[in-house]
Amino acid sequence: MPEEFNVRTGAIPSDFKLGNSDLISKWNTIAKKGLQEGSNENGDTSEQRASGRDVTVGKMAALLVEESIYNLIPQVPHKPFKGPRYISKLNPYVKHTIQQSKSQWKTMGPAKVHVPSPKDFLQKHSKEPKLPKRKKDQAGKKPLKLSVPHRTDHPVMGVRSQKNFINTNAANVIMGVPKKPVPVSVDRYQGDKFLLETSGLVPRYLKKKDYGVTPEYVIRRNEEAKRAQEAYDAYVKKTLQERAMKRLSDEEREELLEGLKKNWEQVHQAFQSLSVEIDTLPKKLNKERLELQMKQLEHDINTIEKHKVIYIANK
Repeated sequence: MPEEFNVRTGAIPSDFKLGNSDLISKWNTIAKKGLQEGSNENGDTSEQRASGRDVTVGKMAALLVEESIYNLIPQVPHKPFKGPRYISKLNPYVKHTIQQSKSQWKTMGPAKVHVPSPKDFLQKHSKEPKLPKRKKDQAGKKPLKLSVPHRTDHPVMGVRSQKNFINTNAANVIMGVPKKPVPVSVDRYQGDKFLLETSGLVPRYLKKKDYGVTPEYVIRRNEEAKRAQEAYDAYVKKTLQERAMKRLSDEEREELLEGLKKNWEQVHQAFQSLSVEIDTLPKKLNKERLELQMKQLEHDINTIEKHKVIYIANK
């Protein structure tokens, strides 16, 4: 405990310097409070006042223990160590894979939008059309002379024309062709009139040169339809001719009839050559086959002899 401390009063002298002003103010407050508690206003004895001062001195001594010269040294704040940020090695691969699987139009808004620079802000009169810069050659040229006479110019005096304007005007009126009046229509009693040609009251389109003439595209379309119909008719006719039935001529009919009769004679001769006794199965089958052939030939001969006109279908 320093020597300057007054144990009796409990106050710190003014010339005593400490590093913490808040600690000094707390010290004086505790000292005053201890003196008030140790006063003899309530009839306390000297022993009680002495014990109160001892308690106050103990409290102030505890405060002085907290003060240290090392507290005056400025301490550098300790910053926690932060390691480098973790970056995955597969980050470019993942971005590339997502970009491949995502379509350009499946995004929130346009895929790529050019963001204007903050420096390129809209200025006054920036959208107005600008005149081209004047060339140097045009600046060197002299301005064109005005057709208006100068104030110092004097008109030519004493010139008279020999033309008779009265006779000329009268001749132009006599020899001129009169103008045709423009046909108009008046629809109100106030005299409001309008051109009759554009009013719709006159058949204007009847006077056109190409009125009633078939357009070229209609003629061309009709010709194409006609050619298509002719091609279809030719195809149908050719198909019917290919599938049509062919008529046998008289010569072909006679040749066919003679051939059938010769075949019947051959089959009949083979039938007559059979044995009288037919006791085996092959003989029976041969006899039945010859009988069927003879019946079929007889039927064909009778049919051809009965019908003189015969048609053969082309398969």
